[in-house]
Amino acid sequence: MREFALSIGKRNFFSYGEVFDGEDRIAEFIGRNTRDADDLVGVDAALDFPLFFTLPSFAKGFAPPTNVIDVYRRRKQVEREVLSSHGEAGRFFVTFLDNHDMKERFRAAATDGPDAFDPQVILAVAVLFGLQGIPCLYYGTEQGLHGRGDSDQFVREALWGKPGAFDTNHPFYVAIKKLSTIRSAQPALRYGRLYFRPLSGDGIRFGASSFTPGVLAFSRILNAQEVVVVANASTRDDFNGRVLVDAFLNRDGDRFRVLNDPGKFAAGAVETRSGLQIQEIEGGMTTGPARMISVNLKPMEVQILAK
Repeated sequence: MREFALSIGKRNFFSYGEVFDGEDRIAEFIGRNTRDADDLVGVDAALDFPLFFTLPSFAKGFAPPTNVIDVYRRRKQVEREVLSSHGEAGRFFVTFLDNHDMKERFRAAATDGPDAFDPQVILAVAVLFGLQGIPCLYYGTEQGLHGRGDSDQFVREALWGKPGAFDTNHPFYVAIKKLSTIRSAQPALRYGRLYFRPLSGDGIRFGASSFTPGVLAFSRILNAQEVVVVANASTRDDFNGRVLVDAFLNRDGDRFRVLNDPGKFAAGAVETRSGLQIQEIEGGMTTGPARMISVNLKPMEVQILAK
C-alpha cells in the first residue's frame, strides 16, 4: 500500500491498526522496523485501547485520575525500545472514547435532547485532544448520538439520510470545532512532551488525584511553550486549587489564559512557594520551592491554559 501511494506521489500515507490488547502486544506492531518472522509488518500507529479502558471512566467520575497516569507510566516502560524521544509516543497511538464495536457510546444521555451530564462529553474530548496521541472521534459524537444496548448494533444508529442529520450549530459540534482549532493552533498539544502535574486544594499538600471523582492535570511542553490542561470530573463539586507548572519556563506574575473560554484567565498568576509537601508523579517527596498557578473549575469543567 505504501509503494502504491508513493507511485501516485503521496509520500505521507498513514496507516494504523486495531490491536485489541495491552501495551506489550501493541509494541509488537507499531513502528516501521517491527518484524515478525523476519518480515516487515509494522504500521504507523495502533488504536490506543489501554487509554480507552481508562479515560472514559475517569471522565465520568467512575475512576481516579491516577488510572490515566498509570497508562502513560506503563507506556514509557514498554515502548522504551520503540521511542526515540519523550514526545514521540503520540504519533504511534490513535486515541478514542468509543467506536462501532462497543455496546454503548460515551454519551450517557437517555434522550436526544440536552442532558445534565453533557459537559462530560466536552471534558473527555478536550482531554483526548490534549493527551499524546492522534485523536479520533466516532461519527455522531458531534451530534449527540447516545446509542446503548446489548450489542454493537446499538451504537451504529443511522445519522445520514434524515432531515437535519448534520447540524453545524449543535452545541457538541460547536464545542468540538473550538477544541480542534485550539489543538491546531498549539503545536505543544500535538508534538509536546507530556508531564502529569501534582495539584493541591490547600496550596500545601500536592500530588496526583487518587480519589474518585478526581481532577486530572497535565502539561504539554514543546521547546519553550507550556500548555496546561486541568479537568474536574466531579459532577457536583467545584475545584479551587493550585497546579504546579514548569519552573524554568514561567516567572512569578505570568498569567495563563483559558484558551477554551476566550477572555478568561486562570484564577491566579504564577507564584512561587516553599515549605510544601509534594508527592511527585514518578515517586518521592519534595518540599519546593515550586511554581504554580491557581485554578477554579466548576463540576465537569475542563480548562486548557497557555500564556
